[in-house]
Amino acid sequence: MLIIVWLALCLGTNSATWFNTAVLVTNMRNFPYSRGTLAGILKGYVGLSAAVYTEIYIGGFEKESVKQLFFLTVGIPAACLLLMYFVRPCTPASAEDSEKHGYFTFIQATSIVLAFYLLTTAIIDDVFSLDKNFISKIFLGLTFVLLLTPIGIPLKLTFLAIRDDHHREPLLGTEGNGSTSKSDANENLPQNPSSENLLSSMPDENEMERENSNMNLCVTHPSFTEDSEWDTDILLAEGEGAVCKKRKPRRGEDFKLRQALVKADFWLLFLVYFCGVGSGVTVLNNLAQIGIAEGLDDVTILLSLFSIANFIGRLGGGVVSEHFVRSKAIPRTIWMTVSQTIMIAAHILFASAITGSLEIGCVLLGICYGVQFSVMVPTASELFGLKHFGMIYNFLTIGNPLGAFFFSGLLAGYIYDIEAAKQSFLLRTSDIECLGSSCFRLTFFILAGVCAVGSLLSIYLTYRIRPVYEMLYAGGSFSIPRHDDPQQQK
Repeated sequence: MLIIVWLALCLGTNSATWFNTAVLVTNMRNFPYSRGTLAGILKGYVGLSAAVYTEIYIGGFEKESVKQLFFLTVGIPAACLLLMYFVRPCTPASAEDSEKHGYFTFIQATSIVLAFYLLTTAIIDDVFSLDKNFISKIFLGLTFVLLLTPIGIPLKLTFLAIRDDHHREPLLGTEGNGSTSKSDANENLPQNPSSENLLSSMPDENEMERENSNMNLCVTHPSFTEDSEWDTDILLAEGEGAVCKKRKPRRGEDFKLRQALVKADFWLLFLVYFCGVGSGVTVLNNLAQIGIAEGLDDVTILLSLFSIANFIGRLGGGVVSEHFVRSKAIPRTIWMTVSQTIMIAAHILFASAITGSLEIGCVLLGICYGVQFSVMVPTASELFGLKHFGMIYNFLTIGNPLGAFFFSGLLAGYIYDIEAAKQSFLLRTSDIECLGSSCFRLTFFILAGVCAVGSLLSIYLTYRIRPVYEMLYAGGSFSIPRHDDPQQQK
């Protein structure tokens, strides 16, 4: 039985990871000019997923666990397979187009409404004694309405495309003898929104290969330097018969995983992310025991506060980093610095155990914990490209389980057991449950130190990549770097 459960957990965890990566990579490639905003939305919905499934369980399957398992094992995969047909690659949408129509703003607004709605229903279910069989079904129905609201965007686009087709057809006039003018017809033909037409405007693969082969030229002529003119270098190489070899990618270009693994920026980003999410997930994993140690009978409110704050951090981190990276070309990692600095204060607040410290600490820590996710994702794509982004992103996310293992499983568990043993010895009891602020105080101080290290590393990383961001966002929006740009020589 234990082996079956273990296999089920492995399959479920891997499937969730694969699906999460597929969704993230697909959307990052379709909307590369709004990476921060997009990462915030996607990661925000991931943060809300647990609350949504809890609402589904309470409203539909609370007393029918078999039906719930059937829904999760058959219903959800079936829905994914059906919707997969509508997911297609398209010409990357510019940041200006997305802002002009307000599509991202609409999705952000609906997700915020959904988050506060879920928080409200959780409080109502916990505080008030209502007819849960009837009220829970109403709550569940409204949850589905809010979840499906963003579908209004593609429906609107489809309706507008059909309307434009209908209105533009009469505009295809005829010339003198009644024949249709080919040039006029081409000008008045509607733009087909299908992915086939959108992709036809993108560069030919053979042309891109030729450009990439030109990028890989280098010369052995003694007068060659990387700072010299690119065209002159090629002429010298051709004229003097120099041996050409491939050059390594530079920051902002497409890296393979093995190429990224030898870069200092990669490991700095990994360590910063490890410190931030590791310290945050430690508190999240032990929040129930922390509340009980502080004398709380029910920690549902603490979990709800952390959840909604986590969502706000994920969504807000993407929006704020996107704004400042476009307006001032400030590297996104500066917000990891700010958030981990605030996390230091949150951990100290937890350790103080004063009145209200748990609630305030949960809000601060949840927000800052969410920021780590929505900032790491676009930063990795900007430094190491989108071609192999799935592998690079998944390697970086190892920082989350590693942080949970070291800080939660080893550190917090070890200190908790020591404090519980002390209390059992003093009270002459066999009870191993630890009570009081001392149970986690040392853990919180150590986690504050971890966040301090993460903040310092983040400052150094921000300093290193500032020239790269100034080049990538020189025009106020993401642009493909020049291959001979001196900023990329570092």
